[in-house]
Order: sequence, then structure tokens, then C-alpha cells
Amino acid sequence: MVKNMTDVKIRLQKFMAESGVASRRKSEELIAAGKVRVNGKIACVGDKVNPKTDKVVVAGKKLSAPKENVYIMLNKPRGFITTMSDEMDRKCVAELVSDIDARIYPVGRLDRESEGLLLMTNDGEFANALTHPSMHVPKTYRVTIHPSLSKEQRAALENGVEIDGKMTLPSEVRVVSREEGRVVIELTIFEGRNRQIRKMCESLGLEVARLKRIKIGSVKLGMLKTGDYRHLTPDEVHALMTSAEQSGNLRRGLNDKI
Repeated sequence: MVKNMTDVKIRLQKFMAESGVASRRKSEELIAAGKVRVNGKIACVGDKVNPKTDKVVVAGKKLSAPKENVYIMLNKPRGFITTMSDEMDRKCVAELVSDIDARIYPVGRLDRESEGLLLMTNDGEFANALTHPSMHVPKTYRVTIHPSLSKEQRAALENGVEIDGKMTLPSEVRVVSREEGRVVIELTIFEGRNRQIRKMCESLGLEVARLKRIKIGSVKLGMLKTGDYRHLTPDEVHALMTSAEQSGNLRRGLNDKI
């Protein structure tokens, strides 16, 4: 998908996102922190730029719009952090996509000990659509729990539990298998709070032994090997954007009724 720049000015954070720096929200944070210059002057949130004529510099590097948007699905292994660099020299997902000739970045996060489906892109609009708090794109995880799962605990997961002083949205639970001291479930959530599933289980006295994301919207991890990636198809990109749009419209409709 190629985006053609015109002479019309666009918001600075939008241009930064389209250039692959980060999502719009993160770009706004960089601008607010005084780390962005436009034509030699420190930029402000809300500034607009002409992508063809204005010189935008972030952390000493001049930006240019990407020639083509890239969308990939990575099967993140355990032990990797969801970032493109790390000052503590820990393993990060950038190592797994180093052969991609584009400045891509993760869409959302998976914590270090979690694994599975991680989307990466250089399209800020796409990243923002899937991670904005007003969007509730469903994400499904396969979770191995110790020691068991009672009816009451399952109901609590489905109805919502309080973590960090706020109730979670209702979720969907499907029991995959039960063994002595071990239950495997598929848990679908509709928000993306920090370490949400681990905190939900912890609040109910459940130990998470393994956590793997297997689906976002209608896009499934499938048989992709751990540590490998593949490009999303145009249909998958469209489906994810449609899912985000539909969830946003639903959210706005509910708010209008309150």
C-alpha cells in the first residue's frame, strides 16, 4: 500500500507515525518532550508540516515518509521483550525481524514471559487503530493455569475482575483441557491493559504457567513457528482495520446512550 504525499500540511504526529517512528500517541509524547525539531525549531504538539518541504528531525535523524507500508505477524518467543532496542542489552523482538528493510515497530505489547502473535508495522494509522483505548479489538490467548479453575473463578473472569482499582471488561472463556493440577483455557479479552491476564488470574488466586496469544480480531497465529514471522495479507490488514472501526463505533454508540 503506497501513500502519496501532497502539498497539504498534515499534523506532525501523523507524519511521524507514517514515517515509522512510533504510533501517534508515542509520537505526541516525543514532541511534548522536546525531542522533535521542524526546520531547526523545537516542535509543539499540534504543529503541522508539509511532508514534501519541511525538514523533520527526531533524535538527530531526518525523517522521510515510507515508500510502502509493511504489516507482519511475528510468533514471539518467551524471553524476548517487545521493543526495538534495550539499554540493558536484553533480547528484543528487533533481532527477529532484522532482515526487514523498513523501520517497523510493535503494535501493542506482549510481556517478556508471554509468547505468540505480535503484530508489527510502519503504518502509524494501523497501529493507532488497534491500540487506541477507545478500540476494543478482541484478542484471544491460550492460558495454562495452576492448579485448577472453579465455576466461580471462571464466572469472575467472564464478568470482570478488579485490577489496579478498575474493573476489567467482560471476557470470554473456553476450557480446552483439564488435568490434575492443570487447566488450559482460551481467554478472549477486549482491552489491552498492562499484564492484564496475569493480573486477572492473580487476583483470583490462579497461577499462570504459560500465556500465548493466538488470535487478534479474525487473524490467527496458526502454524507459524516460534521466532518466525510472515507478512499479513491485504485481506488480513483490511479485516483488522474493520474490526477496530466496528469496535470504535460500538463504543461511541454505547457512550451516546449513557
